[in-house]
Amino acid sequence: MPRTALRICPLCEATCGLTLTVDGATVTGARGDREDVFSRGFICPKGAAFGALDSDPDRLRTPLVRRGGRLREAGWDEAFEAVATALPALVSEYGAQSVGVVLGNPNVHTMAGALYPPLLLRTLGTRNLFTASTLDQMPKHVSSGLLFGDPFAIPVPDLDRTGFLLLIGANPVESNGSLCTAPDFPGRLKALRARGGTLVVVDPRRTRTARLADRHLAPRPGSDALLLAALARTLLADHRPTLPPELADRLHGLRELREALARFTPEAVAPACDITAAEIRDLARDLAAAPTAAVYGRIGSCTVEYGTLASWLVDVLNILTGNLDRPGGALFPLPAAGPRPRPGGPGRGFTLGRWHSRVGGHPEAKSELPLVALAEEIETPGEGRIRGLVAIAANPVLSSPDGRRLDAALAGLDFMVSVDPYLNETSRHAHVVLPPPPPAQSAHHDFAFNGFAVRNQVRYTRPAVPLQEGLLDECEIHARLVLAAAGLHGPAVPDAAEAVDEPVIRAALAKETADPDSPLHGQDPGRLAGLLTGASGPERRLDLMLRLGPYGDLFGAGHDARAGGGLTLARLLDRPHGIDLGPLQPRLPDVLKTRSGRIELLPDPIAAELPRLRSALAERPAALVLVGRRHLRSNNSWMHNVPALAGGSNRCTLHVHPQDAERLGLTDGGRARVTADGGSLDVPVEVTDTVRAGVVSLPHGWGHDRDGARLSVAAASPGANVNQLLDGSRLDPLSGTAVLNGFPVELAPLP
Repeated sequence: MPRTALRICPLCEATCGLTLTVDGATVTGARGDREDVFSRGFICPKGAAFGALDSDPDRLRTPLVRRGGRLREAGWDEAFEAVATALPALVSEYGAQSVGVVLGNPNVHTMAGALYPPLLLRTLGTRNLFTASTLDQMPKHVSSGLLFGDPFAIPVPDLDRTGFLLLIGANPVESNGSLCTAPDFPGRLKALRARGGTLVVVDPRRTRTARLADRHLAPRPGSDALLLAALARTLLADHRPTLPPELADRLHGLRELREALARFTPEAVAPACDITAAEIRDLARDLAAAPTAAVYGRIGSCTVEYGTLASWLVDVLNILTGNLDRPGGALFPLPAAGPRPRPGGPGRGFTLGRWHSRVGGHPEAKSELPLVALAEEIETPGEGRIRGLVAIAANPVLSSPDGRRLDAALAGLDFMVSVDPYLNETSRHAHVVLPPPPPAQSAHHDFAFNGFAVRNQVRYTRPAVPLQEGLLDECEIHARLVLAAAGLHGPAVPDAAEAVDEPVIRAALAKETADPDSPLHGQDPGRLAGLLTGASGPERRLDLMLRLGPYGDLFGAGHDARAGGGLTLARLLDRPHGIDLGPLQPRLPDVLKTRSGRIELLPDPIAAELPRLRSALAERPAALVLVGRRHLRSNNSWMHNVPALAGGSNRCTLHVHPQDAERLGLTDGGRARVTADGGSLDVPVEVTDTVRAGVVSLPHGWGHDRDGARLSVAAASPGANVNQLLDGSRLDPLSGTAVLNGFPVELAPLP
């Protein structure tokens, strides 16, 4: 008999609550959960297609192990035995750096991805970590680390209370938000305007977000940092901001910042941005005059040559207008499972380049190396060459520049294990594939995205469908992978969760009870561990994090009325639609971890990069550049195999402005050859004035045409892999992030 069950949607960063209709073990429908404390019933096409993705017939249900050169179905014990045999042997013979780890962005949409990869890295002892962050958001982590001392201290716009919102390179109507977790982002933008607020969008495309705006500026792609620098310089020179004392007292380097930005006048940057100096001055004036305002930049301003500078300047503008850490401005969320606030003061700070990649000498950022360096680290002989790879929810053959090179490099690995529900363009190279169960059969709590949420809240959903016979829980897969990396498997590990999770719990409680500043100082960690509840190791770890978190009960030593006497897993389970913890509140100085204990307005790495930005003022811009675009029905390369999410506007076409089409002899519905650093692509043309002249647009995540992948729906309409136009040489030097937007291309018509 059909029933309903709750599930937090894991398909984008909005984390909407869903009400699933379940018949037996099949999800037959999904609608928004109107009682969800955060999303209030909002749902997008991805969430509505949850059941189709959950039951995709191309999903793997059984592990695959390579025998005789072919991947064959195998049992779980055989699969983990293969891992436990291969990985420790590589480390023993060639050293810890012979193994690399790649984490894709679906990894942060699961509990397992939050809880276990750090343990895997610790077990392997490798520094060769590559993630999707260097294709996406690393500039924001680096700029936040340099400004505030913590790469995860990322202020988000207070969407529900701001009076003026400036969006740079962001299209949240399509993406549902990024590094800004906000269910119904479109509704929040409409509400901003309905209450008399102002929305300004800066984007070279007239996106669905731009169509909602009061003002749309379409500068030349890649000029974001110059535009933001001119805005900041104008504020400093013409408007002389009067900052709130509580913010002004926590700033270091205001005078030096004024000097460093002095040459970025609106008149100087206007030609490079291809917008007028008057438009820049008007925007600076309106930003300064708004009673409350927030500046928010995303993909378009991150995946460009000066992505870290642009990310830094976004927060510089929030600071100079007095809107940082202020209701209606940009505030720091306080997630329930995060650490308790500690008194602000001098900290360890944030350092770049603590080590470098072996071949290209790329500096690490946030303990990660650029994903574009992975191929050369596999190909190049010598000590420290990557011979083994663990890929978790990652498809870098499609998502990283020069996928053909990486494709060939992966084929030469001694051993590769992939945790992935699909045999895709990357996992098809694996020697072992470990498939997680469908999402309806997994529990869910958003460890990562609650740290970027526009309202403090906490939610947890247990599996909507019982784990089916033959499948393994995703957390159990990760726990057994950690043990296999240590050489343990099979009968030697009767309970992987017990073996992996309990030591983590004991270590955390031992640290807490040894801290003289903790209310639990001196207590027995064993007794506290016995008070934890939960039906599994991951639930016990979640209970621990909630109890020790900012709203937790601290095992009876703390109290928080909003969470009903202090938050625990048991209290959260009693509130299946979640617990609202209130709007964002000012958090300075608690979030500051800089060595000075203040906001470092002009950190040394930023100051050293500004002369390069100044030199861009004299550069001659390319005649034609390419930018990506998001589709509401997809999330990078994930969802092209779901029929309900394919088609419609979700098409891999090249958007070309009518003027460029006429100049180049291109026709709507015809084909063109696009050429850039990494090669050429033949793509269908869509002539449209939604993209500015001098700019073409091709979406990211396509190219499902490689032999050996098992993605039948995606293969029927494979599209073209835009990243193959890049050879990986274009990077933002501070963050190691690939330049995926604003790079020069040439176009030629095809018959």
